[in-house]
Amino acid sequence: MTPALPTPPPRPAPPRPDSAWRRWVLRGLLPVYLLSTFGATLARVDGDSMNDTLHTGDVLLLLKYPRWLRAWGVPGPYPRRGDLLIFKAPADSEYAFERLAGVRHRPYNVKRVLGLPGDTVAIRDGRVILNGRPLAESYASEGYVADQPEQTVPPGKVWVMGDNRRLGASLDSRAYGPVDLRDAAGPADLRLWPRPGPIPR
Repeated sequence: MTPALPTPPPRPAPPRPDSAWRRWVLRGLLPVYLLSTFGATLARVDGDSMNDTLHTGDVLLLLKYPRWLRAWGVPGPYPRRGDLLIFKAPADSEYAFERLAGVRHRPYNVKRVLGLPGDTVAIRDGRVILNGRPLAESYASEGYVADQPEQTVPPGKVWVMGDNRRLGASLDSRAYGPVDLRDAAGPADLRLWPRPGPIPR
């Protein structure tokens, strides 16, 4: 009597196309999504409001994690006076929305943080007065700045202005008031292109 041959083990089924797709998404796209949402991403400058510090086409490194750490209640140095902040203008402002290819949207802006929560900000004789003292602004361009009465920056908000102080060159807190940090994406103080390096404060 011939002994029975052992039954070969079953061959594993080939991976289903949908499981391969799922693995590819989880291993490839998910880390990119998490990094760009909670870590850092790129921001491209468009406009003249930050001349001569920034110009159209400059590429900045936008750090998103300081904003999330603050939202989660983790103490830290964000925001700092002098930071370049990427944010959306207050939704109730007439300057908050624009149309692109017929679609109404709320764009991001980049301006410099001058006043932190609790600071007093005024403009007198063309100069920014912060907490009763003229603010030294080596980054600001020459130009005409209309006077504004003193106001206190509310909790959770910051006062921002563009470095380009020529008449009509920058829509900022002078036009729409303090910016809510919930509308901010984060600071962008490092230029990657075309002149890599930290941006002067």
